[in-house]
This record gives sequence, C-alpha cells and structure tokens, in this order.
Amino acid sequence: MAFLRTLVWFSALAFVLFRVGEGKDILVGGSEDAWKIPKNASDSLNQWARKHRFKVGDFLNFKYNGKADSELQVTEKNYESCNTSKPIKEYKNGNNTTVKLNKSGPFYFISGADGHCQKGQKLEVTVISEKHRHHDNPPAFSPKPAIAPAPEPAKTSPNKALAYKDGTFLAVTSLLGLAFAFTSV
Repeated sequence: MAFLRTLVWFSALAFVLFRVGEGKDILVGGSEDAWKIPKNASDSLNQWARKHRFKVGDFLNFKYNGKADSELQVTEKNYESCNTSKPIKEYKNGNNTTVKLNKSGPFYFISGADGHCQKGQKLEVTVISEKHRHHDNPPAFSPKPAIAPAPEPAKTSPNKALAYKDGTFLAVTSLLGLAFAFTSV
C-alpha cells in the first residue's frame, strides 16, 4: 500500500512540475517589426500588451535590428523617465532576444536607442501567477441547465466496468506488477 501512495505522490508531482514548466513563446507586438517607435498612441505596444495574458514561464520574443536598436529591461522609475543609464538587463542581439517571464508582477522594457523611448518605444507587461487562471472569453451569462433524463444503469458487471474504465485499472495493476517484480529481485 505504501508503494501505491508513493506512486500516486510522484505522479501528482510530475503533473505539477509539467504544468509549471509550460510556457508560451510570445512574439512582442505580434509581428516581426513591432519593436519600433509607434506611429501613434493606439499603435503602442502597451495597447497590444493589455489585450494579452502573460503567465509565469512565458517567453517574450523581441525582433529588431540589433545594429540600430536594443532593448532594456528597467525599473518602473526608469521606465517612466526613459532613463537608459542603469538597466536591469540589456539586450542587443536583435532577432535573438528572448526574455523569460520568471515571476509575477510588472516587467518594464524600453528602447536603448537615443530618443526612442521618449517617442513611445516602450513596453509594460504584467505577468499573472499560476494561481490566477482566467478564461479568455468568460460567458456573458450563466446558461440554464438543461433538463435531461436520468442515465440508465450500466449493463456490464461491476468487475468489467472497473477493469476497462479509461484503462486506469489496467495501468495501475501493470505498474504494481512491475514494482513487485523489481522489489523481489
């Protein structure tokens, strides 16, 4: 019985680690040439960012000409003032810039090119934690439950229903058999 509890515990741990490790690659601005001075306020990357949900583990991919521009991760204060002198991190590699969003909260990015930030080339991204799972399109109303007849009882024997339901019983017994085989060696 202790082995079964250990097996269940490890399975649950593997599932949690798999979920935490998931992350999406997100192209900043949704296009290859988005990291640039916006044409107007509605073209700003912050408008784009407000329409997306960023989660811990996601990756931001910045695409730009590394010879003419750069991207700086900065504090909120330096973001507001467009101060490029003390970035948290500086990226200059153009099409190869990938930033992992490794914690919840705000991330601030500005252009390192002279005058670009002042002209609106900046991005603020708010990252939500795994605890905040929202549906992208929540229903506008709660649908009324449909009235359905009660399901008919199963016509199979209890043993067959247990043995074949989703293959779970078969999988667990196979694992238990392997475990006992290795522990008796």
